[in-house]
Order: sequence, then structure tokens, then C-alpha cells
Amino acid sequence: MEQPTAGMIAFMGGKFVMGSYHHYPEEKPARPVQLAPFALDRHTVTNAQFAAFVEDTGYVTTAEQVGQGGAKLGSMVFRMTGGPVTLVDPSQWWTFVPGACWRTPEGPGSGISNRMDHPVVQVSQKDAAAYSAWAGKRLPTEAEWEFAAALAFDMGAVQASANIWRGDFPFRHDRRENPPFTVAAMTDTGRAELPANMIGNVWEWTSSAFDEAVTTECCNTTDGKDADVLVVLKGGSFLCAESYCRRYRPQARIGQSRYHSASHIGFRCAADISP
Repeated sequence: MEQPTAGMIAFMGGKFVMGSYHHYPEEKPARPVQLAPFALDRHTVTNAQFAAFVEDTGYVTTAEQVGQGGAKLGSMVFRMTGGPVTLVDPSQWWTFVPGACWRTPEGPGSGISNRMDHPVVQVSQKDAAAYSAWAGKRLPTEAEWEFAAALAFDMGAVQASANIWRGDFPFRHDRRENPPFTVAAMTDTGRAELPANMIGNVWEWTSSAFDEAVTTECCNTTDGKDADVLVVLKGGSFLCAESYCRRYRPQARIGQSRYHSASHIGFRCAADISP
């Protein structure tokens, strides 16, 4: 790709300091990184866009595939608790739901007809890579994602309007009581020439491997059946809260299996461009 297609933003690359010594241990080390020019989607891939991909290709996502015994699989779904809980055990608010997938993000009975402009969720990194290839693009590297996010990041805007948790996590939300907890992908907290919603809303898949020697206590929705090569997710999600997880910053990162999916994980695409 010589120049970015419509809906993408061009970055000329250059040197920047990636990572941090000041927050979570998995962000270390802070180090200089040189990037070639690249393009990044203005916003995360939406349900409408992913539906067009599935209609065109017949693609079946990881969560929809048939497992042992002929039963369809499912995915991880966030559910608010009935009251205060200790914040050391994510299984209190995460549940593996058979039948949960991108079409039914909270499981059977839910749907996406009222959120076609929201980020597609319940997609694995494998699913995200398949969509990206169909679109003639690819997933961003962690460095590319962080470079773009650092330019777009404004802590004041994040505190004021980004889609992070408002209230007492995980039992009281000041803005919504029921799904969807995501907002439209183009809900913007930055400038028109920069990517939208890179902080909060949904975690975003990258193509970069995560150091398996590093552990991330929060945000771990792995149900134990999908342990595999870990890859990096960036950006935080609607579950990031002052009281629980402050990973809504460009340098923040978590690792998940490439086959994992959950109701707070989506993606956007990248592409190579000429200088």
C-alpha cells in the first residue's frame, strides 16, 4: 500500500520512547524505537464492517467453532456483580458463556442490531488477522499502536469523556446499568487527524508477542482452556477504573492467548505506506 486508504491515518514514523518505568512492571523497559511510515485505522473495526467480512467470506470465528462433542464453543462475558467484591479475583465478574460470540456478545438472547457502529467484540487475534487480510491490511505492531496512541493521548480528555468505568467497579456504573458497555467506535475524544478512541472502550489486538515471563494481574479473562502463545493487547477498555485498573494509557499492555476472546476486546487495522 503506497498511501493510506479512506478511513486510515498516515504516520510518517520516526523515533520515540516506547514503554515506561513509572507505572506497571510489564511496561518496562522504556527504550528508543525507530518506526517506518505506516497507516492506522481511524477507529476500531465495527460490527457492521465485520458483518460484511463474514457475509463475503463465510468466516467462522474462534468462539463460534465446534468443540469436543459437537457443541459450539463460546466466549468470556463481563457481568456486573451484585455488590462490592474484593478485586483480586476476576472470575467474580467474568463468566464463560456458551454461545457468546460477535453476533451475540453477551450470549444467546443478546444481539448487535442496536450497535452496528460499535466495535466488534468477542473476536480472537486469529479472527482479527483474518479480517485484516481480507481488507488488504494487517494488525498493527505494539510499537505502531503505542506511537499513534501517544500522539492522540490527552489525559484530560480521557478523564472527561473516554469510555472507561465510572463508578464503583464492578457493581455500580454511573452511566449504564446493562450492556452494551461499549460506545460507538467513532465516539471521539481527540482531534480529527488522529485515531479515535484508542484509550478505553475496548482492548485492541496487535501482532506483537507478549513476554510470557511477565504476568498481568488485572484484566485476565482467560478461562484456562486457551493457553497458547500470548500476544499484546493495548488501550484499556470500558472496564478500566481508577479503583481497579489504570491501564488506559498508551504504554499500558496486557497479554492474552491469540485464540482468546471476550466482551471487551476488539481491534483496528494497520498498513504499510510509502514515505
